[in-house]
Amino acid sequence: MLVIIDYATKYPEVFPLKSIKAKAVAFCLVQFFSRVGFPTEILTDQGTNFMSTLLKQVYQLLGIRSLRTTPYHPQTDGLTERFNQTLKQMLRKFVNNAGSDWDQWLTYLIFAYREVPQASTGFSPFELMYGREVRGPLSLLRDLWEGGQGSNGPVNIVTYVVQMRERLEKMSELAQAHMAEAQRYQKRWYDRSARQRTFDQGQKVLVLLPSEESKLLAKWQGPFKIQEKLGPTTYKIATPGQQRSSRVLHVNLLKEWVPRPERTEVLLIRNVQEEEEMDEQYLPPVISRDLDLHHLSEERQSQVKMLCNSEVFQESPGRTNIVEHDIVLKDGAVVRRMSYRIPERLLVSLKKVDLMLSLGIIEPSKSERCHPVVLVPKKDGTIRFCIDFRYLNAISQFDSCPTPRTDDLIERLGKAKYLTTIDLCKGYWQVPLTQRSRELTAFRTPWGLFQFTVLPFGLHGAPATFQRLMDQVLGECIEFASAYLDDIVIYSTTWEEHLDHLQRVLHRLQGAGLTINPAKCAVARTETKYLGFVIGNGVVKPQVNKILAIESCPLPQTQKQLWSFLGMAGFYHRFIPHFSSRVAVLTNMTGSRCPNQLQWTKEAVAAFYDIQQSLGKEPVLHSLDFKEPFILQTDASERGLVAVLLQGSEDERRPVAYISR
Repeated sequence: MLVIIDYATKYPEVFPLKSIKAKAVAFCLVQFFSRVGFPTEILTDQGTNFMSTLLKQVYQLLGIRSLRTTPYHPQTDGLTERFNQTLKQMLRKFVNNAGSDWDQWLTYLIFAYREVPQASTGFSPFELMYGREVRGPLSLLRDLWEGGQGSNGPVNIVTYVVQMRERLEKMSELAQAHMAEAQRYQKRWYDRSARQRTFDQGQKVLVLLPSEESKLLAKWQGPFKIQEKLGPTTYKIATPGQQRSSRVLHVNLLKEWVPRPERTEVLLIRNVQEEEEMDEQYLPPVISRDLDLHHLSEERQSQVKMLCNSEVFQESPGRTNIVEHDIVLKDGAVVRRMSYRIPERLLVSLKKVDLMLSLGIIEPSKSERCHPVVLVPKKDGTIRFCIDFRYLNAISQFDSCPTPRTDDLIERLGKAKYLTTIDLCKGYWQVPLTQRSRELTAFRTPWGLFQFTVLPFGLHGAPATFQRLMDQVLGECIEFASAYLDDIVIYSTTWEEHLDHLQRVLHRLQGAGLTINPAKCAVARTETKYLGFVIGNGVVKPQVNKILAIESCPLPQTQKQLWSFLGMAGFYHRFIPHFSSRVAVLTNMTGSRCPNQLQWTKEAVAAFYDIQQSLGKEPVLHSLDFKEPFILQTDASERGLVAVLLQGSEDERRPVAYISR
């Protein structure tokens, strides 16, 4: 089938062909030209029939300039590609079940299609081609419905020609206006997900080239070096070892080459995005048994050391006897998935299985279930050993036990003068699994099938089980101790109280069979880091490293990058007065009707840097004291509502929270 479309009028023509050889194509072209005239240019793909000597001679005789599309870039002839899709959809409505009579319907379908106004021009192809409405199938149907209206009588030839000329001029102006509006609309939609890419001379890139197995299949090959930038989207690429030593290619056929370090070249890894790098999951780190007590006097150091039982502070995780984690499946589905192949040189990473066996973390399994092992590269270049439990999570029941709100935990600390933060050693591993749940966690390695005896990382019910455990352990200490998963904080107003509170919490942890990681504990401090904040001395501040990350954030270029920045800044919204009003311009840029490629205005840029600078001024909020009265100050504008919650006397009013909407 040969498809021909006039780019000016959108007038289509389709020829059914038994053969697409150059001779048949040339015959159809001459037939089409005999009805509409010779064009000055013709755009085709790089098929052998269009590149043949016969077609070149035809173009030369008829004075036609031949243009060719770029390989693997169908946007070059987007009008024809889109019409092909429309034509296929129309044919499906009429052809028989076998699809053998499609060629019989082509003439009628194209006749009717030429009568329909085109979305971009606003006129039908017939009107733009002939300057008048052609009486086609749709016109015949309309006359039948309207009862058949007669003509308005004969028209003078000169008058008819003048009217047609005026009509063509008016239609041309309207068509150009409609086309311009349609192109602007299409550009806005395309720019939503498009992003500008540029490459430098000498930079290595991957090139989309035909594969050696089949010329009809293309794959990314390279890397090749860029020799020269010829235009905004055109580059000259050196392709040694190919049929041509260099090629001129569109930027859409290029992709940046990112060399991967030797130690992190792994197959079939899962992309993991994390706010903070976690510790190695399946190996307890080598830590010091000594607590950091240098900030205390020698007398107080000795008092604290007397409370620290060696059974609680250990290098290996303990095993609690209070709760067990149970996995309840939604149905009787069997969890069995194919394992991922691990490169030979990375098999040493799986040797951690031996250490896990010696610690009693895992045991040999005969389960009919199985999960694949994935190796995830860490930020420091090492490999993390993980199990892919996504399918198990999808078919197991969810535990809705809530975790505490960060705001509530921070407010409890109030006016505490002494703070201790405790981090459990591999908290999840200190919770045993029920017997029936162990076989559900089985995973395959080159050395056999194993299953967990303790709560592994990656189960969606793990946080709820662990939070329930901590709530039970600290139940009698709730007035001076709180826990967010395995992060425990103890707060007191006097030294004597703090020693008593610390002793009671450690006694409860020891009785529950839990162990503590001393390297991550901060004992009896007046100021410490907890849940992303710096707390103590009656004030709450953001962590310095978090502020530096926000200040060093470059101007986002996409909506995803802007959402990431707003998320980081929004975590500390309580420290920024009028936060909602100040980020309103940025929030509006993330709407569904806004382009994905951000278009920055002066107002938006000013708002972005304003948020960065507001956090760089070391904002401080005072801790809430529910025994003192509150003072609420509010304000409203066209953009939003703001409020400031204050405490203190009239001479010294201290902000405790900034609220905005």
